[in-house]
Amino acid sequence: MFNITDAGLGNKTVALLFGAGVLLVASPARADGNCKDKPAPIYGIGGSATKPLFGKVGAALAAASPRTLVYQAPGACVGINGLLGDTKLTGTASYWDADGKEQTCTLDVPTTIDFVSMGNSATSCPGVAALPADVGDFEGPVNAYTLIAPVASSQTSISREAAYFAFGFGQQGQAAPWVDESQIYRRDPNAAVQLFLSIATGVPVEKFKGIDTKTNSGTVTAVAQSPKPEAAIGVVSGEVADANRATVKILAYQHAGQRCGFWPDSSPTAFDKKSVRNGQYWMWAPLHFFAKVDAQKKIVNAAAADFIGLFTGATAPPANVDMLSIETKSGTVPRCAMNVWRDGDLGDIRREAPEKPCGCAFENIATGTTTCTACTTDAQCGTSTPTCRFGFCEAR
Repeated sequence: MFNITDAGLGNKTVALLFGAGVLLVASPARADGNCKDKPAPIYGIGGSATKPLFGKVGAALAAASPRTLVYQAPGACVGINGLLGDTKLTGTASYWDADGKEQTCTLDVPTTIDFVSMGNSATSCPGVAALPADVGDFEGPVNAYTLIAPVASSQTSISREAAYFAFGFGQQGQAAPWVDESQIYRRDPNAAVQLFLSIATGVPVEKFKGIDTKTNSGTVTAVAQSPKPEAAIGVVSGEVADANRATVKILAYQHAGQRCGFWPDSSPTAFDKKSVRNGQYWMWAPLHFFAKVDAQKKIVNAAAADFIGLFTGATAPPANVDMLSIETKSGTVPRCAMNVWRDGDLGDIRREAPEKPCGCAFENIATGTTTCTACTTDAQCGTSTPTCRFGFCEAR
């Protein structure tokens, strides 16, 4: 048995009993009834980075379907190991009502995991050498992973080398101003953000210096409230960083071989994800969904197939559920808005045109403006952007 912390329930301790096949989550002060009694519940587990996105999707489904998204967030690698070990969920979990408010409910009986969600591939997790044939990996929208500092900090960028010495050696690394280990905020080895920073910098995931904040939101709070803003630094999901720009700033990141640093966006105040979409910002990856599949690689659980299909495009969303808008406003980038792609965690970036591009609509939703031509039919579009899609003339 080992202890972890549940990202959705503050600093509650979670004990994962793989031998017993049960995930035990300590109960919060109050829970709103049994999860099984909610309308058409679907049960997921994984990282906390997706909670802003899942909150919006869960609220939309609760209002439209109705369907209830029930989710535990003890960490990315805990989720995939739970699915592979046929672990059952117990304790408490988050769900979102039709108003978008996060609630908690009780899993009063051991409950089967329908899907796992995390930002990294399965094999980057400790203990996962390969996925078995009966588990599928389905890619969703793209999320950036970001290094953050307090808004009061004068720092604007960080190189791979500086991050290596700061997170890998702390005070001994001499990567000023990030030398105070009480102001370096990290996660545990099960968290996707720490896995990606490990891959990017070369610091072993279990060797990070600094304070384990337990959650993405915990990192934001610690960095924002640091008594030494010049020395404070943390790593969080881009979704979470975007939602907290009033209290923390995203640092431009310069990867090995780059001549300068890039923000995920075109500027520190923009939300266009231009540098992610064009491959200049290095630390990004698609969201991964995992579920049990049959011999044809089709998801066995119908509810899980419908839910995951919302993110892959395989499922038509219910009326009044605009997935493009939800994903964009949550800080992620739908694949149809990407101009590049990569295989594996932080693999080589290659230029790739999406099959049905939505870059114009993405820009309009994310920033409120676009230079693309508005349209209602293909006839209104020119030869270079001949297809009217999501209200704008796209390349095809």
